[in-house]
Amino acid sequence: MMSWLLASIPVLVLVLFVLLLVRRHHEMQGYARSHRERRDARERGTHTARLQYPDIDLGKCLGCGACVRACPEDGVLSLLHGQAVVVHGARCVGHGLCATACPTAAIAITLGDLSDRKDLPALGEDLEAVNVPGLFVAGELGGFALVRTAVTQGAAVADAVAKKLNGHDKNTARHVEASVFDLLVVGAGPAGLSCSLRARQLGLAFTTVEQEERIGGTVAAYPRRKMVMTQPVELPLHGRLNRQTYQKEELIALWERVWREHDLPIRTGVRVEDFARDSSGVFTVHTSVGPVRARNVCLALGRRGSPRKLGVPGEELPKVAYSLLDAESYTGRKVLVVGGGDSAVEAALGLAEQPGNEVSISYRKGAFTRLKTRNENRLHRAVELKRVRVYFESEVEEITRASVRLRCGRDGAVDRLTLANDDVFVFAGGVPPFALLERGGVSFDPADRPTPTEPGRGSGVLVALMLLLCCTALMYGWVNWHRAYYDLAAPVRAGSPLHGWLRPAGAVGLTFGFLACALFLCNLAYLIKRSKLMGRRLPGSLGSWMSAHIFTGLLAPLCVLLHAGLSIRDTVGGHAFVALLVVVVTGILGRYLYALVPRAANGREMDLDELCTQLSTLSAEWDRGGRGFGSAAREQIDSLIHAGRWRAGFLARVWALLAGQFKLRRVLHNLRQQAQSDDIATSELHRVQGLARRAFRISQAVSHYEEVRAVLSSWRYFHRWVALLMVLLAVVHIAIAIRYADIEWWWPIAAGGVS
Repeated sequence: MMSWLLASIPVLVLVLFVLLLVRRHHEMQGYARSHRERRDARERGTHTARLQYPDIDLGKCLGCGACVRACPEDGVLSLLHGQAVVVHGARCVGHGLCATACPTAAIAITLGDLSDRKDLPALGEDLEAVNVPGLFVAGELGGFALVRTAVTQGAAVADAVAKKLNGHDKNTARHVEASVFDLLVVGAGPAGLSCSLRARQLGLAFTTVEQEERIGGTVAAYPRRKMVMTQPVELPLHGRLNRQTYQKEELIALWERVWREHDLPIRTGVRVEDFARDSSGVFTVHTSVGPVRARNVCLALGRRGSPRKLGVPGEELPKVAYSLLDAESYTGRKVLVVGGGDSAVEAALGLAEQPGNEVSISYRKGAFTRLKTRNENRLHRAVELKRVRVYFESEVEEITRASVRLRCGRDGAVDRLTLANDDVFVFAGGVPPFALLERGGVSFDPADRPTPTEPGRGSGVLVALMLLLCCTALMYGWVNWHRAYYDLAAPVRAGSPLHGWLRPAGAVGLTFGFLACALFLCNLAYLIKRSKLMGRRLPGSLGSWMSAHIFTGLLAPLCVLLHAGLSIRDTVGGHAFVALLVVVVTGILGRYLYALVPRAANGREMDLDELCTQLSTLSAEWDRGGRGFGSAAREQIDSLIHAGRWRAGFLARVWALLAGQFKLRRVLHNLRQQAQSDDIATSELHRVQGLARRAFRISQAVSHYEEVRAVLSSWRYFHRWVALLMVLLAVVHIAIAIRYADIEWWWPIAAGGVS
């Protein structure tokens, strides 16, 4: 039997080695795809976010991929060099599921660099305009588009207003001028409705106006049955909304029911035209039905504002619309959709699904750059099936009752195309109400914005370590109290009056053994929480489970030590304890050291991206002179950077590293010859050669880091396999103890007693 086991070990090692090679091959293929996606995203302009985006702390990221799996928007996040990176930042809608899923709190949802953003109002931490006291901005207008964030901010504004009023003699102020409201809420979308509900809950004197005929804001303008992404959130006076997705009709019906149940003073069809604040601090808001006076104003407006017009003849015709609520009501029509965003493409696809429709899209750019992946794939299929026609680099010149004239092409030859047409849908965005805010004194100057605080990334690891410290202190006190027993050598402990109580099979020893087993089970439950299928059934965030994983993993060895009476012997139980120590050590290495090298590799990737951007700028300058030196230089340096980088085979990657120097010399020689033939100045040649050398050094460094990361990543799998071995040894130890040990199955204060 033993010889058979020994003969099986080489086979098992070989199988494990082959599995590791296969895994490495798939891993390198995935990293290559991620790298190509990041490069394509930079070229298409989708790498930067419009508003919110996930800010990743690479010092904390362990590369578990939980954030990638949690993100419902395809392509926002991916893994590169064993860590999460932002790929298509423009597709992020700020729902924050990635931050919630991260077990190490390495992700925070931010607005990014606001130093040159002039489309966001300057607001304080309480959402109050920094230079207009009493004016608050909530929701999409402040840069946050998610329903959950809008609901939270709307309630926060009402809280801030109540706090301000409580600082003054509110009752006296109302007696002086009873016609002045405490709060005027402008907009009845998710932010405005939440603000109104919270104001009702706090007993504020308020009123709400909405320019549309129904509440719902931007959500109300969505097409029929469109899914709205949100997260669980507390709606004032109603309770928690627990679902993550709602159909548009469900949300609107919910909001209308809440409006009626709580008798909110919302007036629809009222448009705000202007507002001003007088010397007494009271706002006069001019609306389409007359002025409204209030001490505080909450602007819960969307960024869309009024639809952006094309400014072409015929745009005033009844067949021109700026939203599509129900595609099913259009059949047998010739339709033109103007725009290239998700709203335009979704409208075109919805119309193309209706019988008899002929749908075309006119887009002023040469390609779609900010589409969600699923919309882009659906559009490609529709174009292949000839259900939708797309006219890139085209603009509407004129709209008539029976046709639309397009101007196609730019810079070069321009063609004009006339399409037979029944309906035109314009999705050219909206004109944000920035002018209204500026007339009221709101600043959009980045210099007026308060310095943003670092996004909160606090995790529960510190709490777990503090609890562990307390438990360790208690255990140390226990050992010190019973030093008379624990200081004895193992062979003479049987004569101690404490032996029956403190021995491994005694009441106290067995209790610590049971506690260690419970800690093992809790520790392994973290793996269930991380799984995609079972994880949702367990309560709590993955971060809290990670903290519990650390706490139980470090506390378990202490319990085992007390279970063994601080005496580890050459038994199955002793071997299980050694395996447990190895698991703890490898876990610590995985927690802190595994992120070190990937962070360096991804940092060098960022340097490489910046260098490629510089090269693209220079090549465009050179090519504008009619010479092809810029394009040729860029192609050769690109080949130098990517040669052999994503080969899965170790020997192939080593060969690529060794052959890189020869390739660098060949590229430099080719650049020199190309520069001479294109009459490029010597200084420019030296500049591009310097870029080539720097790009080569960075790509070589990234490759070296990747090899080191591959070695370090083995610690994680070693951690898992040794943990499995530890569990098996522990099970065998428990089985032997039940069969042969003299176990006390009760809790006596006897069996030798306590002195």
